[in-house]
Amino acid sequence: MAAVPDPAGVGSGRDPAGVDSGRTDAQGYAADWARAVRRLGFVPLSVAETERLLLAHTIRLAQAVRSEPFSVEAAEEVGRALVEAHLTEPQALEWTLHALGATFGRRVLSDGDRPADLADRIAAVQGGLAAGFARALRDRTFSQQERIARSAWQARDEVEQALRESEARFRAVFTGAAIGIGIAGVDGRIIDVNQAFADMLGYSIEELRETNVAGLVHADDAAGMWELYQEMIEGKHDAARVEKRYYRKDGTTVWTDLAVSLIRHEGRPRFTVAMIEDITERYELQQRLRFQALHDPLTGLPNRTLFFETLGRVLDTADAGQRVGVCFLDLDGFKAINDSLGHDLGDRLLVMIGRRLAACVADHGHLVARMGGDEFVILVDGDDTDDPVAVAQAALAAVAAPVHVGEHQLAVSASVGIVQCPASETTASELMKAADTTLYWAKAAGRGRWAVYDPERGARDIARSALVAGLPAALERGEFVLHYQPIVSLLEGTMLAVEALVRWEHPELGLIGPDRFIGLAEETGLIVRLGEWVLRRACEDAERWWREFPDARLVVSVNLAARQADEPAIVDTVADALQTSGLPAELLQLELTESAVMGSAGEPLRSLHRLAALGVRLAVDDFGTGYSNLAYLRRLPIHCLKLAGPFVEGIRADGTDVAADHRDERIVDALVRLAHALELWVTAEAVETGVQAERLRALRCDTGQGRYFGAPAPADVITARLRPGALA
Repeated sequence: MAAVPDPAGVGSGRDPAGVDSGRTDAQGYAADWARAVRRLGFVPLSVAETERLLLAHTIRLAQAVRSEPFSVEAAEEVGRALVEAHLTEPQALEWTLHALGATFGRRVLSDGDRPADLADRIAAVQGGLAAGFARALRDRTFSQQERIARSAWQARDEVEQALRESEARFRAVFTGAAIGIGIAGVDGRIIDVNQAFADMLGYSIEELRETNVAGLVHADDAAGMWELYQEMIEGKHDAARVEKRYYRKDGTTVWTDLAVSLIRHEGRPRFTVAMIEDITERYELQQRLRFQALHDPLTGLPNRTLFFETLGRVLDTADAGQRVGVCFLDLDGFKAINDSLGHDLGDRLLVMIGRRLAACVADHGHLVARMGGDEFVILVDGDDTDDPVAVAQAALAAVAAPVHVGEHQLAVSASVGIVQCPASETTASELMKAADTTLYWAKAAGRGRWAVYDPERGARDIARSALVAGLPAALERGEFVLHYQPIVSLLEGTMLAVEALVRWEHPELGLIGPDRFIGLAEETGLIVRLGEWVLRRACEDAERWWREFPDARLVVSVNLAARQADEPAIVDTVADALQTSGLPAELLQLELTESAVMGSAGEPLRSLHRLAALGVRLAVDDFGTGYSNLAYLRRLPIHCLKLAGPFVEGIRADGTDVAADHRDERIVDALVRLAHALELWVTAEAVETGVQAERLRALRCDTGQGRYFGAPAPADVITARLRPGALA
């Protein structure tokens, strides 16, 4: 009877693997294993010895499954140990292999110990155990044959019986294994296969015994697979594992998980043992899941993930000088279709548009993908790169054709942003960012249009976006400052007022004028907060001037944006600014554009009257540039009209266009007379020369401002100008 090993920790109650979890399951599995082998055949051990032995093997198999790097060497050793313990009953081996595949991972391994590729490892362990078992049987057979040869005269009958039993046990490995097993020589000739192997490929065992391994190579096998097999039979590798396709006899394809081991004899390669498992269903499921992950479920077109994968591959593999183009398309007014006709009809429309786009570029092989919503993108690449503009025009024509969806006939249009550049000069994210920007340009230009990316315009847009993003933080950090431009009496030459003009002291771009950020502030709504800051700061500066130079009675003029004037709280804001600063109301003038004043009705009009009731002066800025209802103007609580710069600029008196000079002079004269008839003060803007100032004085214009009287300057410059003895 063979000695029964006592693995470390088993007899003493310790976990030999050093892990307490899962020990009870391992003992239960070993007990079941022991009962099975004792039930299925003769076992030369006691019940306790059998359970202890198989518990040790169970633990070794669990360690093999969890091993990193993974190896089936321990499984092969267990197979050999079973033979050494004379547990070689074919039905017991069959039970062992089946239990390994069916319950071992679930019963013996805890959740935390189960590798992600558990099924693959279990299959490899099955193969390793079977291979170890087979090799041990063979080795024992050879040993028995050698002993029998030396004592043939004593036990010829026993040797023949042992050979028959050995063959039966060896055959049990083949017939009992749930996976296909094949043995081939190093020349590639198949020596033997089991029935599972033959059934998997649809051949008979006899047909496969007449086949060379090279005859089973699939035409589309991964590059290097056959070279790997050649290196293995040359002894450079002991094992290889791959997912491989085979042709069945009927021409269909089966996907397999193939594990090949090299069998050496006397140090030289002699045989290869292949273990194959049919994974066709799993592979097809993986392919279906991959398709679903990379394609839009509604239209069936590639989705943004597959598009970016393809675009990245094109950019990575492009030849020097190769160009790549993108047409980014968005349907015009699709939301209105969804809202009016329902999302179901909208989805059907998207499906039809997707088919049309795919069809219009089908002859060129361009990729059409749905990016989401009503956005589609066409990737234009290849050695003979089509003109992306032509592709965009074809796409727009395909979309523009009438669409019949159910009982509805729809007229659909789209906008397209086009980008094309050398593949070596861009990245996927940069290309799509440019395409998105260009699509916005096309949308802004109208429906059914395309636009081509302009790097200079793109740079301007990026700079504009950076300013938009930086506006709120700039206001919080106090990066805005006020400059003041003098407003001077044309009759006396004294400074009567100043206009507050905001500037942005950008930490990177330096001092930025209002023409670059006021429009952005109005678009984002920040103009209300910024305007309030300007109002309060101007009132504070004006109060200091009034306190220091009370006789000057210097008025500060502050611009109100249309959005500020529409704010219900504008009157309270102005009143609070005056009260907080201590500035008399008559020293504050609020300027509104002509369009804002003439469009005032309802609450905005009431706000103007309430502001006038506070004692604040109101002025119409850039008067004459819009359409003025003069009768309406007469009823507004306005104190001053500021003539628009273009009228003043026309009074050049440089002799270049005498007729135009006289025409502009007559217009200014009429506007001044009109304002005076309405008892309004008149200020001329953009006065640049002494000639202009003199002619405006002759036309009885009250005040003027412009570079002739002084450029916008910080508050301390105005303070210096107010000091006695300073030049007016």
